[in-house]
Amino acid sequence: MKRTGAAITLGLRQNIAQFMLLVSVNALVGGTLGQERTVLPLLADQVFHLDLYTSALTYILAFGLAKAATNYFAGTLSDRYGRKPVLVAGWLIAVPVPLLLILGPSWGWIVAANVILGISQGLTWSTTVMMKMDLVGPNRRGLAMGFNEAAGYLGVAGTALATGYIAANHGLRPGPFLLGAAFIALGLGLSVIFVQETHHHARAEAANHVSVHAHAVSTLSNRQVFTLTSFRDKSLSSVSQAGLVNNLNDGLAWGLFPILFATAGLSIQSIGVLAAVYPAVWGAGQLITGGLSDRIGRKWLIVGGMITQAVALGIVAFGHSFGVWLTAAILLGVGTAMVYPTLLAAIGDVAHPLWRARSVGIYRLWRDGGFAVGALLSGLLADAFGIPTAVAVVGALTAASGLVVAARMRGTDHLRPGPRVQSSVASPNLLPA
Repeated sequence: MKRTGAAITLGLRQNIAQFMLLVSVNALVGGTLGQERTVLPLLADQVFHLDLYTSALTYILAFGLAKAATNYFAGTLSDRYGRKPVLVAGWLIAVPVPLLLILGPSWGWIVAANVILGISQGLTWSTTVMMKMDLVGPNRRGLAMGFNEAAGYLGVAGTALATGYIAANHGLRPGPFLLGAAFIALGLGLSVIFVQETHHHARAEAANHVSVHAHAVSTLSNRQVFTLTSFRDKSLSSVSQAGLVNNLNDGLAWGLFPILFATAGLSIQSIGVLAAVYPAVWGAGQLITGGLSDRIGRKWLIVGGMITQAVALGIVAFGHSFGVWLTAAILLGVGTAMVYPTLLAAIGDVAHPLWRARSVGIYRLWRDGGFAVGALLSGLLADAFGIPTAVAVVGALTAASGLVVAARMRGTDHLRPGPRVQSSVASPNLLPA
């Protein structure tokens, strides 16, 4: 972070040391989540003998609800107390998770661990998003979100692959979760000792931010920000529904894909490869798509990404072999990479810097609520009609979500000319009190 006296400098190059540190921290956040991706569906089936898909997916439902709710509060808390304290608190909350996963004698312990993990992820991942937005300013926001989400999901992918190998050679417990414990210790240490506060960068950007209703727009209540982000503003609400559907299909992939692959006779190591390829392509692809959205715009990258995901899910539903599913996993990763950082950057384009953290938190509430919706919907469909049908239905919903964005979202390019940003948000006087 570059500061000269009381001056604050925005920009990626000017704040590169703190930016890259936060990239590393978010890779560890992703790794903490990745410890579960390969192992927990198999744990549900092989250790706890949960026959119904809906029951096996309860941990994703618990994780999604906890993370979604915490995302909302993360924005408000980071505005009130600063970004760093919220980040540190998130790491501290994660400390008992590996122990619960290793020692849990019943499925209820696993569900409880995922409630705690969801709270931790909501605080840690949300604040790394906000801090990078604070540092880079308006011009490189897509690139910043690409780096942030790439680091997180490459962390998920690498850990999913590593835990698949550990589980195949040393059993489902405790080995895979010891890796998660190491990530939590390292992430906590880096955040406490080296991460610096960035809230003053957001205030500096706000001082140069010009909008149609500058005073009113900068002082929206929590209720008004929620209403705008969720329903009233066409761009913000389009982004929120697309985020929910994106994580709906990710919840499906997380919970049911390993079971589908195991039922087809694939080995644990092959399942680990498929579980890792999807987030790996997703993660690496965001290094390209985030910056690309700064140049070509957000809207059509989002639409194309949702349609690409829908096609990939169709291939999974009708596939029967490792090679076909590997192709689908790569395609699903590409589609998600097109969407994920672009949605976050679009929120940053529209939201005023003084309530941007709250808007990001509300978007992430809807987005990560998709985990819970996906777990419940796909579990019920799989119980009633089988996994392939569940995958096909979610694919159709994903395509429909892309069409909603195409019809409803405004382009946001005109909101990113430089430090002086023009807001498209309507006057709060039009909102309910």
